[in-house]
Amino acid sequence: MSEGEMIRWLMEFSTCNLSDALDALGLSGTPRGFQPLWAGCSKAAGRAMTIHLLPEGSDSAVEGTLRAIMAAEPGDVLVIDNGGRLDVNSFGGIAAFTSQRRGLAGVVIDGVTRDLEEMREMIFPAYGKGAIQQSIRGRCAFGGFGGEVRLGGVLVRRGDYVAADENGVVVFPAERAPEVMESARRCFEREERIKRWIGAGVDPVEAHQRAEYERPDEGTER
Repeated sequence: MSEGEMIRWLMEFSTCNLSDALDALGLSGTPRGFQPLWAGCSKAAGRAMTIHLLPEGSDSAVEGTLRAIMAAEPGDVLVIDNGGRLDVNSFGGIAAFTSQRRGLAGVVIDGVTRDLEEMREMIFPAYGKGAIQQSIRGRCAFGGFGGEVRLGGVLVRRGDYVAADENGVVVFPAERAPEVMESARRCFEREERIKRWIGAGVDPVEAHQRAEYERPDEGTER
């Protein structure tokens, strides 16, 4: 599967489909508590460029984040680990503007951000745990980019796949991508069959039983 096909399928399947696929494969990758940060926020999907922010340090969080953005590849999704802090900004309008100019696909923040009206005007997808008005300046430090980070307790590595929509966020290793996509396809098709049967007059419980909905996705490992 080419990179373009992979992103196309990531955009096609909801994070619910992808979460079901991870369940079937016995993979973790569904951090809790993340939501779109502006009304009508579009879906974000791509490979992760990881950023780690720290409570204290000598490296500017503003400058470090911009360095990470410029090191990212077009189509990447920024994944910012700020430890889930709700009292300190993690991103902002200039970073979003730079990210869009760089061709990045969006940002997922384990924390809060500001300048959401700018992101909405740019149609730049942003997901996280809320909004804040204060600047990031002097309130946290840069801890590096491209390494392992945590997103709501879930491990994320540079190059992992990330998808975020109104249901939440899903992360999974790139090396498992083909089987995750195949499992997601089967999960999606099974639910579509159930809806077709119900639409044709089949009792909903019988439709679920006929599709063996309670069983894991067939053909996948537990």
